[in-house]
Formats: sequence, structure tokens, C-alpha cells
Amino acid sequence: MHTQSNVLTHTDRDTSLRMPHQYAVIIHNDEVTSMDFVVEVLVKVFHKSSVEASNLMMTVHNEGQGVAGVFTYDIAVTKKYQAERRAADKGFPLRLTLWEVEA
Repeated sequence: MHTQSNVLTHTDRDTSLRMPHQYAVIIHNDEVTSMDFVVEVLVKVFHKSSVEASNLMMTVHNEGQGVAGVFTYDIAVTKKYQAERRAADKGFPLRLTLWEVEA
């Protein structure tokens, strides 16, 4: 007696892996948030070294914005929220946005 099986074999399914979409967290310059606070956020939330954070803060100051980091969506949203929460707690209007990175 032969029974038909509904079990998928390895060749019956798509096994290709797809990289998750990546999002850049952009930090924007404003005239109120202190430079020291921006460096603090970059170190504590985005885990930049002090030197890297200072350099990025100057890029944001001089160019109006800079990339704090590139992450999967959930991590990017979480870091954006953490940075904005810290800023709100200190009374700063720090603004961050997410931009999808082209693959």
C-alpha cells in the first residue's frame, strides 16, 4: 500500500535568505540642543567612541545632519526613541529621523 505524503522536501521550498531592510538613524542639527548632549547621546545610545561621537557631532553641526548608525528597523526605531526620550528629559528638541537604506 502506497500513501502520498504532503511533506515538503528540501527542493520544494525557497531556501534563499534575504537580508533585512536597513535604516539609517539621522540626527539633525538644531540651535538649542547642546553639543555636549549630542556627544553623550551618540556615546550612550549609539555606542560611539568619544572621538567618533565628537567628530559626528561636528558633522551634524556643520552640515545640518549626520548618520548616527544603520540598523534593522526595530533596532533603529528603538535607538531613535531612546535618544528622543533622553533629549525630552533634558528639555532639548533633538530630532532624529529614519531613512531606509537602499540595498
